[in-house]
Amino acid sequence: MSHLLRKPQANELSQGVKLVHEVKKSNSDLSYVEFKVLDLAPGSSYEESLSKQECCIVALTGKITATDHEQTFENIGTRESVFERKPTDSVYVSNDRKFGITAVTEARVALCYSPSENQLPTKLIKAEDNGIENRGKFSNKRTVHNILPDSDPSANSLLVVEVYTESGNWSSYPPHKHDQDNLPEESFLEETYYHELDPQQGFVFQRVYTDDGSIDETMTVENGNVVIVPAGYHPVGVPDGYTSYYLNVMAVPTRKWKFHNDPDHEWILER
Repeated sequence: MSHLLRKPQANELSQGVKLVHEVKKSNSDLSYVEFKVLDLAPGSSYEESLSKQECCIVALTGKITATDHEQTFENIGTRESVFERKPTDSVYVSNDRKFGITAVTEARVALCYSPSENQLPTKLIKAEDNGIENRGKFSNKRTVHNILPDSDPSANSLLVVEVYTESGNWSSYPPHKHDQDNLPEESFLEETYYHELDPQQGFVFQRVYTDDGSIDETMTVENGNVVIVPAGYHPVGVPDGYTSYYLNVMAVPTRKWKFHNDPDHEWILER
């Protein structure tokens, strides 16, 4: 199996709390992005202390209560399935704080991390505050929910978005990359993709490749998988009959999303 593709686990952290994914610096090629997915049974709780990291808590499904022990946000989360296609609630917590999550209902939660030295206020990012964009045309259509875009100054390094790609369409396409610290032309962003499919037995294809060929992997990605993008172009193809969802986590030294299209394929934008 590709070292960029991660299958879900079911490691029990405590009663009612299961670790589905854990992408860390120590087990990946990433230096800025870390990522976890937790499954919580009703009434179960999870706590964590942040050192020099910030974290965006995304209520993927179900309802949770989240706290930094100064502010508490009760009964957040808006959906039972990501394919309800409505934005959800998230909470941003800055470095050198502790946070806790308690499941009100059965819940799946994503924890998105990046380095942070400058402590910022804890913030509830309400579902209705997510910017919604429809991008692309022809067979390149997708819908984006902006949770923490670069236009939002609430975070130091993190960028977090959700993307829905229609049946038979391509996403992150034409292939683009953001692995050079060369603003204003291109920014350096590491990235993870957490994927879900509707129906769940589906799959998508994701290729990650660099100009010099040091990375060139094409993966069959199934429901609940994570793909790691340390560098390079990273398009996603969705077969007919299935809809793709993914949660993107990006982090950068300079918090700006500026990408560079693969020049071999940029021509499709001129159609």
